[in-house]
Amino acid sequence: MKFSGTERYIASDELQLAVNAAITLQRPLLVKGEPGTGKTQLAEEIARALGAPLIQWHIKSTTKAQQGLYEYDAVTRLRDSQLGNDRVHDIRNYIKRGKLWEAFASEQRAVLLIDEIDKADIEFPNDLLVELDRMEFHVYETGETIKAQQRPIVLITSNNEKELPDAFLRRCFFHYINFPDYDTLKAIVDVHHPDVQRDLVRNALEVFFDIRSLNGLKKRPSTSELIDWLKLLVSDELSAEQLADGDIKQALPPLFGALIKNEQDVHLLERLAFMSRRKES
Repeated sequence: MKFSGTERYIASDELQLAVNAAITLQRPLLVKGEPGTGKTQLAEEIARALGAPLIQWHIKSTTKAQQGLYEYDAVTRLRDSQLGNDRVHDIRNYIKRGKLWEAFASEQRAVLLIDEIDKADIEFPNDLLVELDRMEFHVYETGETIKAQQRPIVLITSNNEKELPDAFLRRCFFHYINFPDYDTLKAIVDVHHPDVQRDLVRNALEVFFDIRSLNGLKKRPSTSELIDWLKLLVSDELSAEQLADGDIKQALPPLFGALIKNEQDVHLLERLAFMSRRKES
């Protein structure tokens, strides 16, 4: 199994190397990077490229590691026993499989995405150490041990909201997705908007990188936001010339709400434009 990107996903040589190294080592691949750089989409494209089923576990602040294995619904079983339901005699009727169980039970080697692991409690990664290492876990209610039929390809994403434990990091292959350079970003845009005028793409990229380069910006616009912005520019039939006339030091770019996502950054651009106009007057 070798991953080399897809027609919908431009993967750098370093990213391809990381994915294939994790597959070879049979280790989880821990991917970090700015939000919007395609970490979650990477799992989708690995599964697509390898023809593997994709199992996604999106982590929330309330998610517990046990939920990835299974959950035992004791409350429903108690209610069924009170109602005289025959289901109550088989405890398996009240055990809900988690995403790890689904991945372990898959007859075909699956891609398991554990998305935004840093959103959960700090103990969450440590609680999965043994299961991800041995690829098995015990179901205490039934006394059975669940072992992976095919060791899944595990991709774990993090936005660096919390530091992950050293013991967990030692068991992962790590890769940081750097923000794309101009040429790579242009190639990504061409994948998503192949029919957009080249002049419009060039001018949009210049404005985009100008915004990202501003000092004091609280949230720099991401790749996914650039894609959305271009879609709006095309929808509103803005020309390349109209975009070329825009200078972020003179005025906010058209449809800037797709790129700028908080009031502090809007005020920053407004202040830059105001100061620039004062100097000229």
